[in-house]
Amino acid sequence: MRSEYLSYNMALGRLLEGFITILIGVNLIPSVADQVVTAQNGNVTGSASTILGLVTLFFALGIMIAGVNIAIGGLQDVGLI
Repeated sequence: MRSEYLSYNMALGRLLEGFITILIGVNLIPSVADQVVTAQNGNVTGSASTILGLVTLFFALGIMIAGVNIAIGGLQDVGLI
C-alpha cells in the first residue's frame, strides 16, 4: 500500500515537472524571439538568416517535446500508459 502511494506521488511530481517545464519555456519564447530579431538585424544574409529565423520554432518544439516526455514518464510510472 505504501509503495503504491509513493509511486503515485512520484508520478504526480513528474507530471508537475512536465507542466512547469512547458510553462517556463513558453514564457521564455518572447525573449528568444527578440534575440533572434536582434541577431538578424546584424550582418546576416541569405540562408544563414533563414536558419536563424527558425531558432524560435526549434526552441518552442524542444521545450514542448521535453515537457511532454517528462509528463508521459509520470503517466508510465502509474501504469496509465
